[in-house]
Amino acid sequence: MSRSERRFHASVDCKSLSISKRCKLLEIHRSGIYFKPKQESALNMQLMNAIDRKFMDCPFYGVRRMTTFLNMDLGFRVNRKRVARLYKKMGLETIYPKKDLSKRNKAHPVYPYLLKDLVIERPNQVWETDITYIPLFRGFMYMIAIIDVYSRKIMNWSVSNTMNVEWCKEVYEDAIMMHGKPEILNSDQGAQFTSPIFTQVSIDNEIKISMDGKGRALDNIYIERFWRSIKYEHIYLNPANGGIQLYEGIKKYVEFYNNERRHTCLNDQVPNVFFNNYQNVS
Repeated sequence: MSRSERRFHASVDCKSLSISKRCKLLEIHRSGIYFKPKQESALNMQLMNAIDRKFMDCPFYGVRRMTTFLNMDLGFRVNRKRVARLYKKMGLETIYPKKDLSKRNKAHPVYPYLLKDLVIERPNQVWETDITYIPLFRGFMYMIAIIDVYSRKIMNWSVSNTMNVEWCKEVYEDAIMMHGKPEILNSDQGAQFTSPIFTQVSIDNEIKISMDGKGRALDNIYIERFWRSIKYEHIYLNPANGGIQLYEGIKKYVEFYNNERRHTCLNDQVPNVFFNNYQNVS
């Protein structure tokens, strides 16, 4: 059982224990046990949900263009300052950001992008990871996922109400424990992924670190496509009423995605079959 699942069962089955005792018993980071969604005002939740949907289709929309869209197309009355704050809270970065808008921690080292012209021809050659905003019926949470680029298989995932680097590290470590290590891990330049706490996992396991060029969201295209799939096929259609319901719904969707959802790029096979068939042939 992964730490994500242990975290879920802790919140359901161990209500009589204190938070500290649950974490000690299950060997998980304290921040990872919380499933209470973050809250914003009713107006901000409307705005964030509208921004999330539009950004999925137009990742090149910066704060100025999104503000215009919200006001002129959807009838809101909102200024750029509010939209900029919501972009930051949602962890959004446009494909072509303005100077100094990157959320990268400048004290952290940035690694070069290694996937340009790379032929990806086997499982566990390249993984990609990212974090996205998840709207709920009331409030919101964040989701991290790791995808195997060759097979499109989701190797691990988790939800949380914070974008804590320890949370990201645990999901990465669990993926390696469950599936073996990749040759390359690609991410964006977000502070969680450039943090030495996170990158040390790759260094310790002799995994090459690759990072998107600044503002180049399409460098991480495979995980971005997964975000689009899960949001349009599940999240937007079934807004969860709380963290536990969100966890259960995403777990069911990821199982469907890995075991039933066919991909034309995989010769109409499903990710798990494509991943395992290569291993069997090898």
